[in-house]
Order: sequence, then structure tokens, then C-alpha cells
Amino acid sequence: MAAILRQETERLRPGDKLTSSRELTRLHGVSPVTVSRAIGRLAAEGRVVTRPGSGTYVAHRPATGSGGVNGSADLSWQTVALGDRVVDDTGITGLLTPPPDGVVPLTGGYLNPDLRPSRALTTAAARAMRRPDAWALPPLTGLPELRRWFAGEAGGEVTSADVLVVSGGQSALTHAFRALAAPGTPVLVEAPTYPGALAAARAAGLRATAVPTDPGGVRPDHLAEAFAVTGARVFFCQPTLHNPTGATLTLERREQVLAVARAAGAFVVEDDYARYFTTAPVPPPLVALDAHGTVVHVNSLTKILAPSMRVAGVVARGPAAHRLRASQIVESFFVARPLQETALEFVSSPAWPRHLSAVTAELASRRDALLAALAAHLPAAEPHLVPRGGLHLWVRLPPGLDEDAVVETAARAGVLVSPGRIYYPAEPPGPRVRLTHSAAVHLPELAEGVRRLALAVERVTAAQAP
Repeated sequence: MAAILRQETERLRPGDKLTSSRELTRLHGVSPVTVSRAIGRLAAEGRVVTRPGSGTYVAHRPATGSGGVNGSADLSWQTVALGDRVVDDTGITGLLTPPPDGVVPLTGGYLNPDLRPSRALTTAAARAMRRPDAWALPPLTGLPELRRWFAGEAGGEVTSADVLVVSGGQSALTHAFRALAAPGTPVLVEAPTYPGALAAARAAGLRATAVPTDPGGVRPDHLAEAFAVTGARVFFCQPTLHNPTGATLTLERREQVLAVARAAGAFVVEDDYARYFTTAPVPPPLVALDAHGTVVHVNSLTKILAPSMRVAGVVARGPAAHRLRASQIVESFFVARPLQETALEFVSSPAWPRHLSAVTAELASRRDALLAALAAHLPAAEPHLVPRGGLHLWVRLPPGLDEDAVVETAARAGVLVSPGRIYYPAEPPGPRVRLTHSAAVHLPELAEGVRRLALAVERVTAAQAP
């Protein structure tokens, strides 16, 4: 398959689009995994670039002298040396790529720049940089005051001694998966779930196994069955404003999840990324209910503040905490002190509660506007539920509709949406998309994005008609 694609890139010009993955699967009678691995090999060789939601394109290869790093040397030997293991970033690269001009972003995981407290962060950074020890070596587990703040946010019996400061939520998940499970073992995840967690688990050599959910979140009965069948010792979940569905576990379900995990002798990795995206009352974090060291809790400041605020607190106790701290030291030593000092300055200032109040009000308005636009322009698409807050809506497309075709057609129509398949560890149950309302500039742009998506659905429906 890789050889076939190499021949195709040689026939095409830089910037030309390759045959779609779906068509390659049909033409050559191979699985989508085979096609994905072949494309991954060509990407590693620098022959192609992938654009999630758009397709695979021939890379621009600068002309240089022979023998250099970018010269005419044959690097294909590396595919043999690297083996079959693939670190697949295709599910998350698109969420981090800024949209082209004129394209409406109904995807992504961060606040629009106008919603970020950039000026207040700059002020906090200036204050932090005036401290005489701003560039000194920080404590390896994080600044004591910042760890104390994260402990207070977690609640319960959590203390600053239980907190490790790491470089953002994605780094926290990577450390957790590597520290808590051995390569080749299973890790349980909600289905659907956050693609970054799936990528981190797979990069750690773990086998992600789905646990069914309903509008109330993960089903504790199915979780108990999954632990029994797989022998897994780690369960990853987002109990508050789950990504992508928006579900929030009730207090009763949270207690049941903890009881199930404790009975299985397993850890729960709790990603509390959305705790600041709602004013609605929600139950306490799982870690605040945990008296046995079952929960490894992650609270990141990145999504609520700015993409470059790569600061998160990880709560863990016992040998698990020791292993997490060792993982941090081996990989990156510590989080840069200036960033920690800036985070501490900001969350300790009056700007922090003002920012939370402004953001939650704006997000509620955007959620309602997105729901109204769907009802007006795309009534055939059904939201999974109306979340209490958060950044996204999880939307079910009409049965039988080609999800990939909708996403690609929407991109050509000038709107980016996240394909549902990237949120599942295995085959998705049907066509779905995640629509993000936080990245658009304003409410009219949200409505225009839904109008363009509706046009794409109409075109794909017509193309699929017999």
C-alpha cells in the first residue's frame, strides 16, 4: 500500500490531493488501518501531509543539494528500523491547527482569542518576572503555593503534598498512562472519549477498550463488566461536561464508579478539564470522594486561559504518586518556573473570578445560539443532549449518511467540524460530528457555520441517493 501511494505522489504535483482513504480501501480491498499506516509511513518520509477533515496532500519538498538532511538521500530504511508501531496524531492535529481565512471553525479545543484573558495574563507575567527568583530552579513537584491552590480546587482531603505540577493536561495524561499501566495491557475509556487520551494511551502501548455511555455518562454496570472481562487496571473518564458528549455524572454514579474501580483494584484517571466552563451546580470531583488512592485527578489551566498556559495539577497518592513524579523528572525535570509563577499570580488575582464569570456567560450564549442554528438549518441532526456548559455539542447525523464525506464536503464549503470516528477506540455506532462553539469569532459566524454544514449534508445526501 505504501509503495502504491509513493507512485501516486510521484505522478502528482506538490499540493495535489491523493485518493481518499475510503476510496483506497475500496479499490485495493484493504482495511482502513492498513491505509492509515501506509499514509503514516509516507508522512514520516516527508512525502505527504495530512489535513484532518480535508485529506492527504503531496508535500512540498524543497530542492537542496544531495547528501543533506533534506537532500536526495533515501530515508526509506527508517520505516524498517522504526517497526510497525505508529504514534498517530491525526485525531488531534486538526484540533490544534488554525483554520484558513474565511473558514468557520466549528472544531478545536480552546477559547477564541477574544475570550482569553490575554491582557490580564500579560500583567500577571510582568509581576511574576519581577520576582528575584523567577528564573531559579523550582521545586521539582511545583511551586508550593501553586500546589496548595490546586489542592484547594480538588477539595476533599487533598493536600498540597498530593499535587504534582506538570506541563498541561495532555502531558498529565501521558504521564498517567505510562505510570499506571504496562505496555500491552488494556485501559478502559468511555465511548466516545477525548481523542488526545486515545492517542496518549496508544503511544504508551496500551489497548484502549470502550465502555458504553448514555446521556448520564458512563454506565457503572458496563464498567464493572469491562473490568471483569479485560482485567484492566486503569479507567480514563471525564465526569464533568464529558468531551465530546457534554454529559455530567450524578453524585450517585460517581460513587458507583469509585466503588466499581476499587472492587477491581484499579485506578481512575479523572480529567477535570471542564470544571470552569459552567455555573451550574455539579457534584464534587471524584478525587474529593476518594479515600483509598483510587483516583488520579487532572486539573489543567490551559483550556480556560490560553493554549500556551501549559500548567496542570495532578493529584495522586501512594506509590502511584511516586511513579508519576519519577516520570515527570525523567521526561522533562520540571515545569518552567516563569510559567508557574505567572499561573499563580493570575489565579490569585481578582482577574481570575472576573474571567470565569465572563467566560461562562459567553459560553452559555454560544451554546444556545448553536442549538438554535441547528434547529433552523439542520433539524435532521440530533444533539445528544443539552450540556450544562462546556465547549461542544455532540450531534448525531441522519442514519446511513457518510460521515467522512460530510466532513470533507463541509471543509470545501468553508466550515470545519470534528468527525465522530476519532472519538471512538473502535468502530463508531453511526455518523456523528462534534461541533465546537468556543472557537468562532461571534454568534453570526456560528450560524453561518451551521448553514454551511447543512449545505454539505444536503450535498452528501443527494450524492448517496439511489
